[in-house]
Amino acid sequence: MSEEGYVVERSVSGALLGIVAVALLAALGGLGWCYVLQGKLGDAEKKIAAADQRNVELTQNLDAMNARLRATSETLGKSVGVAQRQIELRAETILASQKEETAKLEEEQAKTSKQIGAVSNDVASVKTDVGGVKTDVAATKTDLESTKTQLSRVVGDAGVMSGLIAKNHDELEVLKHKGDRNYVEFTLQKGAKPTLISTIKLQLKKSDEKHSRYTLNVSADDRNIEKKDKGLDEPVQFYTGKDPVLYELVVNVIEKNKVSGYLSTPKGAAKAD
Repeated sequence: MSEEGYVVERSVSGALLGIVAVALLAALGGLGWCYVLQGKLGDAEKKIAAADQRNVELTQNLDAMNARLRATSETLGKSVGVAQRQIELRAETILASQKEETAKLEEEQAKTSKQIGAVSNDVASVKTDVGGVKTDVAATKTDLESTKTQLSRVVGDAGVMSGLIAKNHDELEVLKHKGDRNYVEFTLQKGAKPTLISTIKLQLKKSDEKHSRYTLNVSADDRNIEKKDKGLDEPVQFYTGKDPVLYELVVNVIEKNKVSGYLSTPKGAAKAD
């Protein structure tokens, strides 16, 4: 073999060896890759198996939960039905009670309205009465003021200037309200026993209606004093008491066998029983 042929043959052999080497390396690489893929596939299968197991467990748990939910739903349904009926019955009871209370309230309101109406009428009547009283008071006040101007002072039968003289009951009321002296009204009948008035006794002896004259006896301090032929509205004066004080009597009504008037005594003197 020539040198050139030998060179060519070595080149071919080297090339084949290179190819073989590359093929071997490729095969080894493929085997390594297959080994790696196999490991990964095993892991994946384990994970899938574990996932399947978890799915089974989840499915079982879900079924159990669904069963409990169905049971709970049935129980709740029954409970809700009972509760709803109880609520309906309670609502009916409350509505009936409210209706009854409303009827009572309306009845009470009607009664109250009647009572208020009656009270209003009474108040109106009272207002009318009060208005009438006010008018009467005003009229009485006017009369009193008029009466005050008619009162007079005169000298009594004892020569002493008397107090104000009342000629009738209304004027006497004015004197009583003044409070200057004590006043006691009296009526004497002819033929009657002596009448005790304050600390003295009076006895009518004679009355002359036509001439407005009268005569009476005054018993004071264990002595009798005759007041003879005294006139209408004349102050009849006398002194009496341990420390003598002036008493006055005035007769302002003279009738047949009867006279009426009043006795005037100082403040502090004994009053009639």
